[in-house]
Amino acid sequence: MQSLFSTRCLKKLSPIAVLLLTTPCMATDVLEVGGNGRNCNVDEQCINRLHPDIPMTAIADPGQTIVMHTRNASDFDLDPASTYEDPRRATGNTGHALTGPVHIRGAKAGDTLAVTLMAVDPGPWGKTWVGSGGFLADKYPIGFAATWKLNSDYATSQQIPGVRIPNSAFPGVITTLPDAELVKTSLAREAAIAEVGARVFLPTPVNATPAEICGPDGSVKDECLRTIPPREHGGNVDIRYIRPGVTLYLPCMVDGCGLAIGDVHFAQGDGEVSGTAIEMDATVTLTTAVLDKAPATGVSFTGPASTLAIPSETYFATTGLPIKSEGEVPPDMEYLNSTLIPQLESLPDDIALAARNALVAMIDYLVEQRGYTIDQAYVICSVAVDLRIGQLVDAPNVGAVALLPLDIFE
Repeated sequence: MQSLFSTRCLKKLSPIAVLLLTTPCMATDVLEVGGNGRNCNVDEQCINRLHPDIPMTAIADPGQTIVMHTRNASDFDLDPASTYEDPRRATGNTGHALTGPVHIRGAKAGDTLAVTLMAVDPGPWGKTWVGSGGFLADKYPIGFAATWKLNSDYATSQQIPGVRIPNSAFPGVITTLPDAELVKTSLAREAAIAEVGARVFLPTPVNATPAEICGPDGSVKDECLRTIPPREHGGNVDIRYIRPGVTLYLPCMVDGCGLAIGDVHFAQGDGEVSGTAIEMDATVTLTTAVLDKAPATGVSFTGPASTLAIPSETYFATTGLPIKSEGEVPPDMEYLNSTLIPQLESLPDDIALAARNALVAMIDYLVEQRGYTIDQAYVICSVAVDLRIGQLVDAPNVGAVALLPLDIFE
């Protein structure tokens, strides 16, 4: 139930309105944002593209408690009993659904926004898909999905029997709005890598919101950045350590910063290797502060060491080196059209190849020793297994580790 001291602001604010605002969206003790309507496209406090022309949807004072009612990354209904047929499903491009943007009073372009997470409360259902964006999409089939029943402690799934995943909830996307210069830079560099065949998501107005800015008839529809990659302003960082108790430092690139949050995960392994974690709707509670200077170059964060721990007392780990078969070209290098790579049986200092090999070994372990199918093993790795760097200096073979918390097994 909404607090007596909160306000839910339903009107998008122009930059002038932010400066003149004196009623319903004025800062109060608690500000609630988002969660209205069936999906992001009809929620006036939800966006799924990034551009400095996107208007603010609420205003908050530094230090004020902000409650963000967020939607799952795909912005589709996760309830397995739902009979609603979402007309957007056929055309996609709905993610990420982000609650906001929120204008932080007094923040100016050039400042740093400190965002401290206070709580992440999960919705009732979660979903994990094996998608074409997975780390091993070239090796294993795509299309498998697991539905998870969530509570405040654990996630369980009929599709993944014998596994209980502890709640380690965090928002995958925390972002401020990019400025015009970063939009220009991002569009140029992403177009350049698309030209040579690399995987990238270029602007599309399909199902984009806000429609008047980014939709088919939007004023800057060809400039609205997709939310899939993280950039200098933050965004889809997908770092599982950014949990309640942690403070994240983001650059403020436009006046008011434009804080937006979404893509909340109930749990995720380092790597999110199937392409998704346990995706869910959630309520995120946070507060902010405005700093004159960033503590470090780029996006950074700080918090208690307990947020770095694995949710288990014991673990099993596999390792990987950058070794491959002659003739093989790792999928992330295909766009280079190199004549050298197929000739080699190792790729010196290639940590991505080492991580692939550690992950394949872990999937083999889960299949051969634990009795799971490849699909099930892949999902377990995506939601629970951490891919870590072992070392980067023992040339030519850098080392990666895949770490499985054993306490997830019932």
